[in-house]
Amino acid sequence: MNRLLISAAHKSSGKTTLSIGLCAALRQRGLAVQPFKKGPDFIDPMWLSLAAGRDCHNLDFFLMGREEILRTFSARSQGADISVIEGNKGLYDGLSLDGSNSNAALATLLQTPVVLVIDARGMTRGIAPLILGYQAFDKDIRIAGVILNQLGGSRHEAKLRAVIEHYTDIPVLGAVHRDDRLTIVERHLGLMPSNEATEAKARIDGIGSLIADSVDLDRLLAIASKVSPFNAPANLPETISATAIPDVRIGIARDAAFAFYYPGDLEALRAAGAELIPINTLRDKKLPEVDALLIGGGFPEVFMTQLEANTSLRHQIRLAIETGLPAYAECGGLMYLARSLSWNGKRCEMAGVIPGDVVMHDRPMGRGYVILRETGQGLWPATATGQVPGEIRAHEFHYSTLENLAPDTVYAYEVLRGTGIDGKYDGIVHKNLFACYAHLRDLENNHWAARFVDFVRHVRQTGARQQRAH
Repeated sequence: MNRLLISAAHKSSGKTTLSIGLCAALRQRGLAVQPFKKGPDFIDPMWLSLAAGRDCHNLDFFLMGREEILRTFSARSQGADISVIEGNKGLYDGLSLDGSNSNAALATLLQTPVVLVIDARGMTRGIAPLILGYQAFDKDIRIAGVILNQLGGSRHEAKLRAVIEHYTDIPVLGAVHRDDRLTIVERHLGLMPSNEATEAKARIDGIGSLIADSVDLDRLLAIASKVSPFNAPANLPETISATAIPDVRIGIARDAAFAFYYPGDLEALRAAGAELIPINTLRDKKLPEVDALLIGGGFPEVFMTQLEANTSLRHQIRLAIETGLPAYAECGGLMYLARSLSWNGKRCEMAGVIPGDVVMHDRPMGRGYVILRETGQGLWPATATGQVPGEIRAHEFHYSTLENLAPDTVYAYEVLRGTGIDGKYDGIVHKNLFACYAHLRDLENNHWAARFVDFVRHVRQTGARQQRAH
């Protein structure tokens, strides 16, 4: 199982663009490339998926146990010639002081060599102690090579290569010069989603060609092949197959405004018996015949004028939820279902299901991992009736706040760590709607997809939708 972990000395070193380029370049060679992303993220994996032609899957110490990470990596790597893992932040960065959830810890767990990306702007001789320090900090980490990024030209490259060769035993696997063609538009949540980028595939192919010219791919592949045999855990249930005959139709918002979904979650929904019916909230005028709605995260503020202009769909969605249609909305979906959305001095009407107003801010209002405790008011709780309410781990990243909510608003979660809606609660319950800022992942500690599909099935079978309408 050939594999590499692409990390960096620090955040914003260009490792995402390099990882995208490497996936594209290796795919252009005819190799089957399986991408992974460490930590919670939607946007980078979308680009990596498009570059590799295979869904990117997240590996996350906070949300997953080590055995689950091993099973996920092993199962998803099946059939691939090489697995490329993109780290987050720096090699030794993480939540814990002991580094147990760092990129280095992931490399150790997966017995994977590390390629260190170094933003070398303004550096010459100083690059040597940086590399030596990263080597010495953890002797168990195999830093198999470095890729120099953001170089000022061939003279700068030659100086750095000479310094590294003289003072270290680390090979230089590539040298990438500053080039506007390697730039992907950024905005407040990170890299612009690939589903929204104009001619994204062409841009990725171009990045792949540039990286192929700048990186020694043969040497990189040789490093990836010189790894210890991967001891995969027994019983690999991670790859989920859909049920033969789906019996529940769930309309899912999939467009430029809403695109944040984990591939594993969509698989879990299908495995639970759901047929996912795509809905374009920007263009579709009519809500299709569905048993439920799923509206994930995204950038509704960027498209709020278009969302407001599609009055027909907004009104149909509001009527459907008010008459009891089950719905689940995360972050951007919550914003869309609110009464209004304000950003940059402009206010647009949204679906009007949630009696509150969304206001965008210039800095994150909620960011990072969250720990939630069920209040017992949820529609499809993780714990059975009568049990002690359980804790759920998730993540959030929102620049908005939800304001003017009524004091009697019903919440499914108490926030133990994180921000949620008001610092205390998250998960608004309104009729058969459950809407939260938190992003859930369908993992061993929270198989939400099957519970949601079961709830939808129950509502349809018992007529609870009509009952809630009265």
